[in-house]
Amino acid sequence: MSSREDKSSEAGVEQLPSAVLATIMMNLDLRSICSMACTCKSCKACASHILSFLPNINLLDIAITTDLLRPLLPPNPHLRSLKLDCNRLDDSSIDLLLRPSLRELSLRNCMDFSGKLLSEIGRRCSDLRSLCLGSVAGKRGRIIDIYHLKELISRCTQLEVLVLMFDFSLFDAHLSAQVWAPASDKLTSLEIGHVSSIEMTKMLSPDVGPVRSASILPCLRRLCISVDYITDAMVGRISEVLISLTHLDLRDAPSMEPPFDLTNAGIGQINRHGNLKHFSLVRSQEFLDTTTYFNHVNDLGFLLMADKCANLESICLGGFRRVTDTGFKTLLHSCSKLYKFRVFWGVQLTDLVFHDISATSLSLTHVSLRCCHLMSNHAIVNLVSNMDLKVLDLRACKNLGDEALRAIGVLPTLKILILDGTDISDVGLSSLRGEVISSLVSLSLRGCKRLTDRCIPALFDGSSELGLRELDLSNLPNLSDDGILSLARYRVPITTLRLRNCRRIGDVSVMALASMQIDEGSWQGSSLRLLDICECGGITQLAFRWLKKPYFRRLRWLGVTGSINRDIVDALARNRPFLHVACRGEELRADTLDESDGMGRHDHFETDELEQLILDGWNYSDDEGIVDAENYGEFMDE
Repeated sequence: MSSREDKSSEAGVEQLPSAVLATIMMNLDLRSICSMACTCKSCKACASHILSFLPNINLLDIAITTDLLRPLLPPNPHLRSLKLDCNRLDDSSIDLLLRPSLRELSLRNCMDFSGKLLSEIGRRCSDLRSLCLGSVAGKRGRIIDIYHLKELISRCTQLEVLVLMFDFSLFDAHLSAQVWAPASDKLTSLEIGHVSSIEMTKMLSPDVGPVRSASILPCLRRLCISVDYITDAMVGRISEVLISLTHLDLRDAPSMEPPFDLTNAGIGQINRHGNLKHFSLVRSQEFLDTTTYFNHVNDLGFLLMADKCANLESICLGGFRRVTDTGFKTLLHSCSKLYKFRVFWGVQLTDLVFHDISATSLSLTHVSLRCCHLMSNHAIVNLVSNMDLKVLDLRACKNLGDEALRAIGVLPTLKILILDGTDISDVGLSSLRGEVISSLVSLSLRGCKRLTDRCIPALFDGSSELGLRELDLSNLPNLSDDGILSLARYRVPITTLRLRNCRRIGDVSVMALASMQIDEGSWQGSSLRLLDICECGGITQLAFRWLKKPYFRRLRWLGVTGSINRDIVDALARNRPFLHVACRGEELRADTLDESDGMGRHDHFETDELEQLILDGWNYSDDEGIVDAENYGEFMDE
């Protein structure tokens, strides 16, 4: 199309009645609105106006300053949902963020906010139905006045979902029952980042002053908490007081043997009222030098729990080193409605658990067997009789090999497969070609030491219409640039690629990924939104040239080794202000990408229009005309 035809087309858009243009743009999400705003004067003016009555704003994938955020959040009485990454915001942004019209508010990475944020939300957003706050006061290291939490709970009388993902030890007073007594009787879901088991028990203690246990969170159906250590007393209070619970998730990670640990008696109190459908009880192994388990729970505890678990649909158990096949099998066979079964660190779990699973009525769709070292290929052969499996996590099951892969190769609807640390080979991976690799969305092969560059063609040779979006090839000592070149040639449309600690990966891999063409005849470039190349031995300064614009235009999260050259890393951050760069060896979280609202589905954009609009501003001068193709190309080359 000629330049004159381009301008004619754009002029046609400008000639549309403003009401028609507004109607079209109102049916788009924020990223699409910004895309249109970059095309012409009329669209930009319309986009600026639409933000005054747009009902939903989601900016979780970029962290911007107050000055850049202000044009995107004009006065808007119709704003119902606001989701932000607050990594560059603080208390000075409170006036901009909090609106009485909000029904849903999600603010992640609130490290620079003080506890004042809690009370201000209570005062200004009293009609909230859903609230999620992450890392409040995390960077300040200051105590939070319990008054701020009381204000939030007492004033937000319509709350149905409350997620407070920060450490409750920051509060300057105990979490007594009086704090939670005024909570909305509509509150059905509560999630707390970290609280002590003693505080949690006190919170649910009966007959404290005028407060009785029956009046504390009477309608709560979902409770997810992380504590210092799980005790019989805490489990007993939860089971006795929260009688409406259908979803219970308890997690701890003690650094030493707890003084009052969970026992068979405590685990036998779980699900006292028989209403639970989803149950998770996990002791995380965060402190690898002092591994701790539930040492006072054995098969008897599981037998006691199984009597009340007929309605369970999902079970997750971790850290039960004294429980054998007898306990796990009894529990598994007692839950006829079960479709999710997850066991972590089941050190005595063997193939016998699944020996006769085909004779049961179970129809499992999600199975995780992490760090179950006694499991062998025979268990997987029996397990795949559940042909509807969608998620299979076999991380650190080191005795699993190619025979297990051949069994997995018959699963037609598998979406997520995790094989980290297993004994599989390149030849074994070829069993996944065809039906399985076409259905997979996420595949993790981290730490599979026998894999080489040939694992890439073993997976993708001859496959078409690949749906794979996440691929983890970290810690593969025999993977080199040749393997990544093969990956680029197969045009796998991945958005998440992890290559950390692959010592033979270097600059060539970065260049190949930067110039990868996904679809025939389409633009050349990478679809990656997350790339982790931390501790890749061949990465030099040359690779950082390819990490700058205009390459990797969709990239939002990058993991690198900061010791390469701190000045180069800082220069990259200046070149790409909305790129999250992790350079201290930290893992980029699996839940970093939030595409639940479609923000990540617009892969056809050749540049990030949201960034362009934020950085360029909203206003045209009177003599500005339509942005022609040449000027647009110049912008992309900057």
